[in-house]
Amino acid sequence: MNYQHAFHAGNFADVHKHTVLARILVYLRQKPAAFRVIDSHAGAGRYDLLAAEASRSGEWGEGIARVWEAVQADAKVGELLADYLGVIAACNPRGNLRTYPGSPLIAQKMLRLQDRLIACEIEPRAAANLAGVLRGDHRAKALAIDGWTAIGAYVPPKERRGLVLVDPPFEDATDFTYMSETLAAAHRKWPTGIYMFWYPIKTREGPDALARRLRRHGIAQILRCEITLRPPRADAGLAGSGLILVNPPFTLEQDLQLMLPALLRILAPQAGQASGRIDWLAPNL
Repeated sequence: MNYQHAFHAGNFADVHKHTVLARILVYLRQKPAAFRVIDSHAGAGRYDLLAAEASRSGEWGEGIARVWEAVQADAKVGELLADYLGVIAACNPRGNLRTYPGSPLIAQKMLRLQDRLIACEIEPRAAANLAGVLRGDHRAKALAIDGWTAIGAYVPPKERRGLVLVDPPFEDATDFTYMSETLAAAHRKWPTGIYMFWYPIKTREGPDALARRLRRHGIAQILRCEITLRPPRADAGLAGSGLILVNPPFTLEQDLQLMLPALLRILAPQAGQASGRIDWLAPNL
């Protein structure tokens, strides 16, 4: 699977991962101590939903566009999504949905003065765009470096608080293997950090093998969160979106129990086979 993000910006998977990202950042901001976000596969940072790539796929119309229109109907979910939607609103000051922020821009918008962001991207065009998006902000640094290498190089951060976000392009199935091995190595160096790993669900083979490998590593406090809009099939497109969350904020599971059903109602209003899953791969100690 070659996940070129410009074609998929703002789709249901982005909504899933970025709503969870925003909730984690809200939690980190509750304490005055500084934190750092390490975004290993940051992408371009900002996406034009009316550009050729996003227009050709049109996936954002069934993702952020639906949430943008529908979230006002549920006050509690609206409260949980307020920071996420606030960033999107800031990127679209005229009120018309045209620009979608990638994960580094969402993180940047939610940093405080004392917090820091390292955003890594190796693809030259995306890296150049990312540098432009973050230019002029002393809190944020864009690095043209391989994301898998960056995790080993920048963990643990000097703040000793923060989040490692891993959202690779999944150009081949080996990214599932890289995930488990990279997480295990990073966790040994920084066992108290929060880790958020995203993966696509096209078939169950890769995600289920990832879960088995993570269990074997013996890492505690691994929460899995998935949404699936249709039955996974090898001959079909992206069916679902998955997150592995290590050391998640203690409030996050409860937030997800509220958010996921609401997101599924919005993102798949006529898909009777849509489903969500929140479970612990390793115990919540």
